[in-house]
Amino acid sequence: MKIREKAECDFDVVSLGEVMLRLDPAESRVRTARHFDAYEGGGEYNVARGLRKCFGLRGAIVTALADNEVGRLIEDFMLTGGLDLSYVKWVKYDGIGRSVRNGLNFTERGFGVRGAVGVSDRGNTAISQMKPTDIDWNELFGRGVRWFHTGGIFAALSDSSADVAEVAMKAARANGTIVSYDLNYRPSLWETIGGQAKAQEVNKRLAKYVDVMIGNEEDFTASLGFKIEGVDEHLTDLDTSSFKSMITQAAKEYPNFQVIATTLRGVKSASRNDWAAIAWSREEGFAESTQRKDLEIFDRVGGGDSFASGLAYGLMEIGSIAESVEYGAAHGALAMSTPGDTSMATLAEVKKLAGGGSARVIR
Repeated sequence: MKIREKAECDFDVVSLGEVMLRLDPAESRVRTARHFDAYEGGGEYNVARGLRKCFGLRGAIVTALADNEVGRLIEDFMLTGGLDLSYVKWVKYDGIGRSVRNGLNFTERGFGVRGAVGVSDRGNTAISQMKPTDIDWNELFGRGVRWFHTGGIFAALSDSSADVAEVAMKAARANGTIVSYDLNYRPSLWETIGGQAKAQEVNKRLAKYVDVMIGNEEDFTASLGFKIEGVDEHLTDLDTSSFKSMITQAAKEYPNFQVIATTLRGVKSASRNDWAAIAWSREEGFAESTQRKDLEIFDRVGGGDSFASGLAYGLMEIGSIAESVEYGAAHGALAMSTPGDTSMATLAEVKKLAGGGSARVIR
């Protein structure tokens, strides 16, 4: 897989997707909360932010926001994340959100036997109304972009979102940019627009433009129709043989896939998961990360996105699929040790954990 050189590019990574305001009741419940902690987050955005904030790469986000105080709060969070905001489209607000609004995501972390809960309020958002012509994609990718990331959450926002993604992915490929895509299947997003059948129609259409395909076991089944034999729905055993068979099938069906990666999560409780990842490349074959049994989880939201950014960093800066999947799994594990969608980890911490380091006190 040929990745463009840094010196010839303005950006290492560009992501396309929605950025929402996350409202977190901390240790409480959404239904009983009297105050919320605020964060920004979005499946595609989190990947670029992680590559900028943790791994120090140059990144930009393509999104749209309603121009009101909530939108400007999200912007303030994004400025802290360090991404270039030149490609944020600001849409005039009508005063009450009748024509356009910003997305809100109420998210409980879960604890013990009580699972995490997400309640999104994202209908009629600015980004869901984006049209393919709203961004000059050839200008953006003509500046030089090494890696472009989008995914199934963005593609599900509206009928036009998949068209936007397709135009962007085509422009990226035409300019020599690697395209990664996280399937990120969310039943709630597809429920009223055709369900799983529509999800498969859209994702299969976009998959032919993808170089690096990312997802978990549910994503590949629900979004692309691949079956994983011999694995129960709770993933009580992280045996990778079934996943390897599924990846082999996907690689055969989509010859454009250069890398396929999947996270493996066995949920024992909201606070304790088995966590690992497996990846494959056409050049090197299969690689598996360290299996972290009984990993303690503080906030699982964004763990998969942080895996994707660690994997992308490894592929861009290191090259080895074995090291890349270790960086991805380590970054995901660290991201789930802190609150919020986005990673608070450092590159030094990722390197230490990926190399087998422990959680001993640093003095």
